Amino acid sequence: MKWAGQCPDCQSWNTLQESLSRQPAGRNPRFDGYAGEANRNQVYTLADLRGEVTTGVPTGTGELDRVLGGGLVAGSVVLLGGDPGIGKSTLLIQTMSALSGTCAALYVSGEESPEQIGLRARRLGLVCDNLRLLAETCVERILALARDEAPAVMVIDSIQTIYTEQLQSAPGSVAQVRESAAQLVRFAKQRGCSIFLVGHVTKEGALAGPRVLEHMVDTVLYFEGEPGSQFRLIRTIKNRFGAVNELGVFAMTDRGLREVSNPSAIFLSRQDEEVSGSIVMVTREGTRPLLVEVQALVDESPLSNPRRVSLGLEQNRLSMLLAVLHRHCGVAMFDQDVYVNVVGGVRINETAADLAVLMAVLSSYRNRPGPRDLIAFGEVGLSGEIRPVQNGLERLKEAAKHGFRRAVVPHKNAPKKPIDGLQVLAVERLPDVLDLL
Repeated sequence: MKWAGQCPDCQSWNTLQESLSRQPAGRNPRFDGYAGEANRNQVYTLADLRGEVTTGVPTGTGELDRVLGGGLVAGSVVLLGGDPGIGKSTLLIQTMSALSGTCAALYVSGEESPEQIGLRARRLGLVCDNLRLLAETCVERILALARDEAPAVMVIDSIQTIYTEQLQSAPGSVAQVRESAAQLVRFAKQRGCSIFLVGHVTKEGALAGPRVLEHMVDTVLYFEGEPGSQFRLIRTIKNRFGAVNELGVFAMTDRGLREVSNPSAIFLSRQDEEVSGSIVMVTREGTRPLLVEVQALVDESPLSNPRRVSLGLEQNRLSMLLAVLHRHCGVAMFDQDVYVNVVGGVRINETAADLAVLMAVLSSYRNRPGPRDLIAFGEVGLSGEIRPVQNGLERLKEAAKHGFRRAVVPHKNAPKKPIDGLQVLAVERLPDVLDLL
């Protein structure tokens, strides 16, 4: 065996991947230790499995149950990624501490010793008397011990430190991560053990390792949060057992992560007096309506090419909305810098924010404060029409619950029955919004 950096056929560099050309005689590592499970493989019908369908088991943290789709499903594999120090290990040690009181739990760490894990648990004030700890990086030895321990829940922290003896490459390489994860997923499905995999992220924020890692697991969760903020967000990117793009909100304290049951109250910590360039909108993250504040600042630009900066929103969409505002309302901002920000570090990926963004931009441009009891949502089309969005009634009820008295919404989202304490102002085109303001 020798190092080869260039493919002799296509002449490409660093494209060769290590693979096993011959398995050892008498042993297949992919199915090693699973004798008995293979004999139970058979073809089922949905009628046969109707009585075996179970719901998720609560983890003890409501926000984590929300992003998991209601709880932890037996035999599921959850991949949790995030920046270093954002709270991945803290959340999992808290979750395993709660689960260890009702079921067998095993925490496998390839980065810390059991003493270090115990030190963190004591610092957080957790009771982990029944939690089993293991410091190991070889996946074959981990699975051998897991077959003896028979845990119902297992944590692998992290998958980039795990390696298999069947390959000679270093831990964290594409082949090692893929093969190690495949063996862990196979163990979870055949033994009914729920597994949490902690994944490293690249400098761009994506999960490190092969893309197939996200395809193999059942649920992919991303930890998000601003460096200087105490709030942490967990967003569901993939979930076979629940809604995608679900959002869980946590607050980092000296006693660990604490769930935030009413995140709208946090994102709406506004000033006492009315200020220009601030409009509240109702977005929807998964199954939860969420009230967030959209801020805009419009200022005369000294540059020949004015700035268009957006934080929490798509920048190209901001440029499109400003063009629609100029074309259909005659408000030109070709000599103005426009800055838009979503308060609290929330990222909005839906088009329901269009109307609130334009109202905030107009409020700042004309230096006219918006009413504090006003909310808005709706999609703005290129022809200036205000298009409806999904779940409009739920958004309006959420706004009324938080004390808002007026709502600017698309005409087709107007409720058929009035909502107590909320005046709904339905609009069909963008010029109608200017008349209301």
